[in-house]
Amino acid sequence: MTTREQVSRRSVLGPLAEPFPDVRSIVVLRGGGLGDLLFAMPAVHALAATYPDAQITLLGSPVHAELLGERPGPVAEVIPLPAAEHEAAFSRDFARRRPDLGVQLHGGGAWSNPFLTGLGPRWTVGPRAADAGPLTRTLPFRYYQHEMLRWLEVTGLAGAAPVVLEPELEVTGADLLASEAVLQEAAGPVVALHPGATDPRRRWPPDRFADVAAHCVARGAVVLVLGAESERPLVEEVCLLVRRRTPQPEAVRSMIGASMSALCGVLARSTLFLGNDSGPRHLARAVGTPTVGIYWIGNVVNAGPLVRTRDRVLASWMTNCPVCHADLTDETLPRCPHDDSVVTTVRTEQVCAEVDDLLAAQG
Repeated sequence: MTTREQVSRRSVLGPLAEPFPDVRSIVVLRGGGLGDLLFAMPAVHALAATYPDAQITLLGSPVHAELLGERPGPVAEVIPLPAAEHEAAFSRDFARRRPDLGVQLHGGGAWSNPFLTGLGPRWTVGPRAADAGPLTRTLPFRYYQHEMLRWLEVTGLAGAAPVVLEPELEVTGADLLASEAVLQEAAGPVVALHPGATDPRRRWPPDRFADVAAHCVARGAVVLVLGAESERPLVEEVCLLVRRRTPQPEAVRSMIGASMSALCGVLARSTLFLGNDSGPRHLARAVGTPTVGIYWIGNVVNAGPLVRTRDRVLASWMTNCPVCHADLTDETLPRCPHDDSVVTTVRTEQVCAEVDDLLAAQG
């Protein structure tokens, strides 16, 4: 059947197929980083609402398992994806579970569609790029689409209507307890600042983050600069720059290599998050903290927040590499070798204005 023939209902996002019958087990494929998982969570919530008796297993990454492992929510089990050399054995073992429904939320499908079908589900849904294999129901993959809406369209192929449009995570008592060591005796508003991003081109310059952080300290805030262990040099550089800019260096703290639980707790208790387009920004949004995000314009399309009351976006409209002038907007072109920032057109005063507005709104 064609997708058009399968559709008999509509959701707020468009056509909605009929649900599959007798679904008791669902396997969701979504590897990648923290942000990749969070963009997929609204789709997972839609599946849980449509198939309330089904167990949802996520095939993801170790950080996904750490975040969701003991957390209330729609995912019953997280299994990290295997290394490439172990994929065949993994698929054979998983196929013994005989899953009912496989949901592909991992790219256009060149690798992920055949991997999903190899797990043996009765039915499969997902996007299909030109070089991808077939699934039971598919929709065309186009790069420039918001990730959260893309995956909600995919779960619509399984008859699952949206119940939330942006990720939401429950903050636990364990999260808040884990944050105590970092935030103890923090008086006044807390601004969590993450200067990193997986792609170095998405990073705003450290000295500009330091300028905004010093501005926050002058307003009476405690600034907590956070990052993964791999980002230690960057976090330490920003902290040093801020302390040189303020007569209150004790108001600048750092948190490096924290657990997912501690990160959730700290972000939930923060007054505001400031950072690049990165996993911690998306996590801050998911736990309900207002955010100021610095984005390259192409990433606003794919990964920007959907509303502006509590989530502000400062976008750089730079469309060519600042070194070789290669076109950055055409996803079909090979990536140029340069890692220079493409968000330097965002000005410090723009960011300070959004920070001030959100801090004032928080009282």
